[in-house]
Amino acid sequence: MSDTQGCPFGHGESGARRRREKRLARRQARYFSESMSYGDYLALDSILTARHPRLPEHDEMLFIVQHQTSELWMKLALHELRAALTAVSSDESQIAFKMLARVSRILEQMAQAWNVLATMTPSEYVAMRPYLGSSSGFQSHQYR
Repeated sequence: MSDTQGCPFGHGESGARRRREKRLARRQARYFSESMSYGDYLALDSILTARHPRLPEHDEMLFIVQHQTSELWMKLALHELRAALTAVSSDESQIAFKMLARVSRILEQMAQAWNVLATMTPSEYVAMRPYLGSSSGFQSHQYR
């Protein structure tokens, strides 16, 4: 086996490079683990405290979480669609197809999530609706 392909056991020029890359990756992983927690990386404090129930209705939390997660899924779908457009304009169709497949899965996920909200009965929603005032999902820029 020539050294340009590298030895699968880590010997030779390519093997030395691979070992250096692994050491660097371990150092970076260690730095990440020492400098940032899972919660910090995901900004969980902000996300998990972003719900501010205002109603006396138990189902309000379900309603808020459903709509907030839908907005996050839409943000990801738009991110993927923009990147797919860039890939198409760069003649990178395989990358664009992957991104569009991801958008399809995001939309499936969003559709399935509405099944959870459907556990709220019409009378439970009607009891909550007056508290929502003029607010509506139609005001979402992402939905439009």
